[in-house]
Amino acid sequence: MMKIYLLILLNIFSFTVVAQDVPVKWATQETFFEDLKGKDLPSFKGLTINKKRFSNINLKNQLVVINFWFEKCPPCIAEMPELNQLVDKYGKMAVRFIGITHDSPASAKQFQKRNGYKYEIVSLSKDAIRKLNINHGFPSNVLVGKDGKIIYATANISFSDPQFKAKSTLFEEKLKAGLND
Repeated sequence: MMKIYLLILLNIFSFTVVAQDVPVKWATQETFFEDLKGKDLPSFKGLTINKKRFSNINLKNQLVVINFWFEKCPPCIAEMPELNQLVDKYGKMAVRFIGITHDSPASAKQFQKRNGYKYEIVSLSKDAIRKLNINHGFPSNVLVGKDGKIIYATANISFSDPQFKAKSTLFEEKLKAGLND
């Protein structure tokens, strides 16, 4: 009987284990953003801070920078001066800057007045933002080409913080390249 158990155990362990040739791609914020490249900007509808209807149709044939933020988000607020610098640099070059928030239009309007955030602000519900499935936390920044496809996405924009500088520089390079398309 012992021989039979030994034979069964040997047969079980004699199967060859084959290693996976392709490295595992773990789901991270970076892989999430990488997977967005080339996808269409999803449809959405919201209200501007002046309570006017706004949708992705308003962005047709435009190079667009979208910033996902909300007013009680310290990293969102921390990046706004550098986002404003992008507006100063590229706002007159046919680039549209949109800030999407789940804050109410009235609250977002007061925030913009107090803080000088230069993006056009559009309010969507938390659920509508979640259904877009293009932001991975707050803040998130998405560059959309004139063809409506996502060119590049990243979390924080900062040209001074070493943690974010390389990706922010790449974001700006993609923005410049989009101007020439």
